[in-house]
Amino acid sequence: MINSNIRLGIIGAGAIGNIHMQTFNKLEGIDVAAVTDVYLPLAEQRAVEYAIETVHENPLALLEDPTLDAVVIGVPNRFHAALAIEALKQGKHVLLEKPMAINSEEARQIVEEAEKSGKILMMSHQMRWTGLSRALKQHIDNGDVGHIYNAKAGWFRKKGIPGWGSWFTRKDQAGGGPLIDIGVHMLDLSLYLMGNPKPVSVYGSTYAEFGPNRQGVGTWGTPNWDGYYDVEDLASALIKLDNGATLSLEVSWAAHAAFLSEDPFIHLMGTQGGVAMVGNNGKYVTHTNNEVVENDITPLDGEEDRILMSQHFIDCIRENRQPITSAISGYTNNRILDAIYESSRTGNEIKLSWD
Repeated sequence: MINSNIRLGIIGAGAIGNIHMQTFNKLEGIDVAAVTDVYLPLAEQRAVEYAIETVHENPLALLEDPTLDAVVIGVPNRFHAALAIEALKQGKHVLLEKPMAINSEEARQIVEEAEKSGKILMMSHQMRWTGLSRALKQHIDNGDVGHIYNAKAGWFRKKGIPGWGSWFTRKDQAGGGPLIDIGVHMLDLSLYLMGNPKPVSVYGSTYAEFGPNRQGVGTWGTPNWDGYYDVEDLASALIKLDNGATLSLEVSWAAHAAFLSEDPFIHLMGTQGGVAMVGNNGKYVTHTNNEVVENDITPLDGEEDRILMSQHFIDCIRENRQPITSAISGYTNNRILDAIYESSRTGNEIKLSWD
């Protein structure tokens, strides 16, 4: 039990790391005490901005800092596994940015180390914490939906390829394209709202119709026109679950998608009713007296999503309990992502076992 303030280190001072610094600085009971980045001047800049006492020259030096209780890992995907495993070995609690790893084998290694260490490993899936997501979950928990037997989820960006030629568009660095980038958010939130059923089979396809031609480039990230693009820019999949339900997932960084909103969406269809979100708008639908009745769902009040997520991380450390975005949830997501990529490569349905 940690009675004093939790001392936190941040690995990665870029856009995501900066958001974590802003968020944790708003919370009580935690001190952002150290930071590092591969570009040290940026870490030094953040230290000045947020009054962080220590700038470590590299991630290992930060992880070996005996004064730190926990770390946030917000770096390119390919470094997630090595850093998370080392952090756990060093006795640190870990808040890990999504995806857990670039593949399920590396994710499995993280899970094993988390179990061995007894430390908290929490995935950073802030979409579970939005007021609208929590309102949908409330309807489901109240029994308004019944058994959810079918779900559709996705996120279509029509012109949003990030950082063309940088780590974002390289499979060895990122693990994939929009499927592992934004698709993992929709996958994670859908499974959570459905009650965390286990996936048993996956059929999917991925396409790269824009990126290889340097089209569909968005504003996020910094392009490297001397780099390359070897990931998908659209993915579509059907996931069968062990409770008989199905989940269809569609995501893109770039697509000729007329009439489709660019907002993230989830439609959950149950035996008693259905709930849906498109962007910040929510609906509940049911049949009353043989008529279709739809009502708006109002997002729940409370702090913004990242505040609630970060507070949950602190609470789990103090109370030694598993977070709702546990290591197993991150591993499950990676298993599904791997299966979609494998199904696309082979043209076959991929069976998943959980022995």
